[in-house]
Amino acid sequence: MNTEIDVKITRLGAQGDGVAESEGASLFVPYVLPGETVRVAPQDGDRAALLKVLEPSPSRIAAPCRHFRQCGGCAVQHAAPDFYADWKHGLVSAALASRGIEAEVAPLVTAAPRSRRRATFAATRTKKDVMLGYYARATHNIVAITECPLVVPEIEEALPALARAVAPGLSRRSRASLLVTSTENGLDVAVTGGKPLDGALRGELGHEAEASGFARITWDGEIIAERLPPEISLSGLRVMLPPGGFLQPTRQGEAALVDLVREGVGKAKRIVDLYAGSGTFAAAFARTSSVHAVEGEKRALAALDRAMREQGPLLGLKPVTVETRDLARRPLLSSELNTFDAVVIDPPRSGALAQAEEIARSSVPVVASVSCNPATFARDARTLLDGGYQLERVTPVDQFLWSPHLEVVGIFRRT
Repeated sequence: MNTEIDVKITRLGAQGDGVAESEGASLFVPYVLPGETVRVAPQDGDRAALLKVLEPSPSRIAAPCRHFRQCGGCAVQHAAPDFYADWKHGLVSAALASRGIEAEVAPLVTAAPRSRRRATFAATRTKKDVMLGYYARATHNIVAITECPLVVPEIEEALPALARAVAPGLSRRSRASLLVTSTENGLDVAVTGGKPLDGALRGELGHEAEASGFARITWDGEIIAERLPPEISLSGLRVMLPPGGFLQPTRQGEAALVDLVREGVGKAKRIVDLYAGSGTFAAAFARTSSVHAVEGEKRALAALDRAMREQGPLLGLKPVTVETRDLARRPLLSSELNTFDAVVIDPPRSGALAQAEEIARSSVPVVASVSCNPATFARDARTLLDGGYQLERVTPVDQFLWSPHLEVVGIFRRT
């Protein structure tokens, strides 16, 4: 095969790569747009590296980040907003069509730059310093960054301090992961993959953590320093975020999801919140409804339960009961679900097929399904439709700007 060839991009695939035809086979090229003629270097399999854009699309724009194409964090910064929104909207339509579902998809609820309140960075030691950034595309090579137009300013501004704070616990032989979250009381930093803790390292990290001014630093789940409780506000309920705990990536996106789900369930008085986390939806609905929150992660539910006991009466919230349960292995049965007026479900990317099958057997009037994966959303939606539900509304919510990922909210009603 030639080391360089010119190809015409016909469409953008589900992962943000352009698709071209070469010698009767599909070729996937990153950082291109439909209609462009580009020069590429074919690689192993069906991949190709972009060398030059020969005929650019009218929808091509200058990327807003200097690290684009070196860092692997973003796939489509080069696309104009209108094209980008249409492409993401189409991902949901295509996922539904693949399961034979005909439904009108509402316009995309878009994300704003500098709105991500959490990000995961990679870090390692070099001969002289610390390298902190994101992995290059499809590699374990860290690209050091000085800016990131995805994250909120307080995270971007803290990049040098993050490197200093974790430096004592890094080695040149390993890659550590830093999950950084902007909370109500400052940054929460959860580190995994660094050196094993011992007395000396714990002391060094504690000193650096105090100097950094971060709210909390944890190391492989152990709290090293906590200046202030890293709280998050969930519809006015302040919840202590467990180390590494789940949180919607943007405040605006979280509000959009809550509003869409609230509109869908209407005046339901008894709600079961499945895969409840620390209470994103439970906290919102407790203002008007009793809620049973079910989640497999004990620490997340404990944080919600504590916040409700301490603040619920002062906020005038209705009861929220909690149940620790692995819903993938032991979903709520239809007989258990039938005691509720509405189901809210927000599973992980793998979806919730077993739970969807039980919901499909139930008589619950309305189901609000939230998903971060259109493919598994469509699979589970097919199960609900086959069980007699009607898909009333589908709305894509983009919390993952310039990436192929997005959230979907679907409202199902029993017919």
